[in-house]
Amino acid sequence: MNGRQLRVRFRGVAALAAGLLALTACGGGGGGGDADAEGGDKAASATRSVKHDAGTAEKVPDRPKRIVSVSVTMTGHLLALDAPVIASQATPPSVITDKQGFFTQWSDAAAENSVKVAYQGFEPDVEKVLALKPDLIVGASSGAENAEKFYDKLSAVAPTLLYRHDDVSWQDLTGRLGKDLGLEKRASEVVAAHDKRVGEVKAAITVPKQSAALVRDNQSAMTVFTPESAQGRLLTSLGFTVLEPPAGKGQTQGGRSDFAEFSQEKVADTAKDSSLLFVSHTPEEIAAATARPVWKDLAAVKDKRVYDLGLDTFRLDYYSAGNLIDKIEKAFG
Repeated sequence: MNGRQLRVRFRGVAALAAGLLALTACGGGGGGGDADAEGGDKAASATRSVKHDAGTAEKVPDRPKRIVSVSVTMTGHLLALDAPVIASQATPPSVITDKQGFFTQWSDAAAENSVKVAYQGFEPDVEKVLALKPDLIVGASSGAENAEKFYDKLSAVAPTLLYRHDDVSWQDLTGRLGKDLGLEKRASEVVAAHDKRVGEVKAAITVPKQSAALVRDNQSAMTVFTPESAQGRLLTSLGFTVLEPPAGKGQTQGGRSDFAEFSQEKVADTAKDSSLLFVSHTPEEIAAATARPVWKDLAAVKDKRVYDLGLDTFRLDYYSAGNLIDKIEKAFG
């Protein structure tokens, strides 16, 4: 069973379970209808304080019903949790998005859940968010869609939770969202389904003896993702030895440990005999990179140990991680 089939089956099981729970709740067992309704109303109106990466939000509903995402990155994590997302920020359409500006790895899930485009662009359109009448706003405190400077305005519309997504694994972020949104059980199920898939593919593939260099060609520089990156951790869990970039020879940003950048002249010294696994490139871009003088004589290029991990692998969520696993299974299975 491939990753997409597993995720479809997983959603089906979750939907069936939700239906059974709904029937159980409606079945009651006789009497007490008014008391049950009153209890349900109290549960629906219960709120709490939640600490997040931009502060502490008050009056966060225990069971939010209308979430607006002001981060296209966070939207994928929310959809994987079956959180009630009604609308999301969208980016300008590109090769990694659908025509609305939603990331391709979860655009089908957004359509299935009737998620609307809240606005397009990286700065929150507070008026459009207000018009959607959310009871909770979720966004990012890192990346291009960092909404921290808009936090006060957004909080005036609805309780707002902002999270960093650049220095944590998607599994850890999923667990945190599950806790903060009252979806702990679902979060555990999502991570467990991923782990099961990892185990299946690890047992089915043949891992090359060479280390795996997770790279991005920026033409003027080369980005190398470390074993600490989300991509590096996933490859390690599948049995690969992920290349550790040479210490002190590359540039990092803000002390981050998930990647380093090297000049094109240092490609050979950095990659050495490693297989090349390209993160978020088109096939044409990979062909152009490996045809350059500084790349074409690498052992991996000569031995055809060059692999395309897919366009959606720059930022991993449940969906793109599953797609990456599918790519690894196809390439090394």
